Amino acid sequence: MSASEVQRGSSTIEPPHPSGNANGRGFGPGRSLRQGGKVLPEHARGHNRSLVLQTLFHQGAMSRADLSRETGLTRVTISDLVAELIADGFVAEMGVREASGPGKPAILVDLDRAGHRIVGIDLSGSDTFIGAVLTLDGDIVARREVPLPPADDVVATVVELARVLVADSHAPVLGIGVGTPGVVDDRGVILTAPNFGWAGFDLEGALQNALGLPVLVANDANAAVLAEYTFGGAGDDVLLVKVGRGVGSGLLAGGQPMRGSRFAAGEIGHVTVGTDGGPGCGCGKVGCLEAWLSVPSLSKRLAAASAPEDREGILRDAGERLGIALAPVVGVLDLSEIVLSGPPELLDGPLAEATVETLRARTLAQFHDSVRVRMTEQGQDIVLRGAAVMVLSGQLGVS
Repeated sequence: MSASEVQRGSSTIEPPHPSGNANGRGFGPGRSLRQGGKVLPEHARGHNRSLVLQTLFHQGAMSRADLSRETGLTRVTISDLVAELIADGFVAEMGVREASGPGKPAILVDLDRAGHRIVGIDLSGSDTFIGAVLTLDGDIVARREVPLPPADDVVATVVELARVLVADSHAPVLGIGVGTPGVVDDRGVILTAPNFGWAGFDLEGALQNALGLPVLVANDANAAVLAEYTFGGAGDDVLLVKVGRGVGSGLLAGGQPMRGSRFAAGEIGHVTVGTDGGPGCGCGKVGCLEAWLSVPSLSKRLAAASAPEDREGILRDAGERLGIALAPVVGVLDLSEIVLSGPPELLDGPLAEATVETLRARTLAQFHDSVRVRMTEQGQDIVLRGAAVMVLSGQLGVS
């Protein structure tokens, strides 16, 4: 193995999980989603496995020689890694490339996209829990919904939902990803989730013990931003605002998930926006962003407005409040993109336009006038697909 296969870049990353990533948590603190830094020799093999899988995931079928050129690894190393990944069931030979000249046609290899499934579960809905079986490409092949249970029955309901989905998978399940409301630490412990009555609850451990499969749990907005990064074409510096029953956000800076010292990064819903009072919030304060922007609050105010111009004014006011909350974040982190996730009939149009105008008025024009605000194209499946990215990253080092 050459030195160039061990050292790339200028930073040292943590030792990979045997399947390709550290602790099975590729999206945890201190780790870039898409690795490019140097690794220590004893960790190089796991890193290089992830590098091969990542290349195939994004670029599709290619020959071993192609892989060698794309990754910078020697052909001997590539042949060895591909053989190992085929034996492990993660890579498959796809036949020969059509000959374009003299010589033996190259055999193509690719991620075995049909060889495994992922189970994703979204606990953020107002009325239902949603679960799905997904391919490694994030496509949903089976879906189940269950009514929101009483707080005492949440774990049992999630376990049963997961079991039904595993039975629907018809292929080995790589892992189970769960996006949930609340503040979640890097071990899947729910530090606080008032709607479920959880405080310091090890949801990840409870599910893993009950199901006997790898389980990863994260905040729903943090899961959603991973989906936007992997499947939605977002750049390395993006903030996703998720608007539903509450308001939260997920953040990537330099391709690095930002979790915060107390795992509460992105909790923008209870930032007070403006000094003019405003509606009361469930947290006890007045004028929180969530009180202006959450779907129930916004829908209630719109329902009370009769004239179209009044409805537009309500939407624009909510967009301005969102811009007020986001402007310091954009200024401090130099973000290039804001993605909105929620009902497009509320967020797209006047609300998004007012957000852009407020951001431009409150940040440094030379650098931030080009900040883009757009709706996600992931729709209601964004948390499910983000949960799949959690598993891909944690188990294979792919994102």
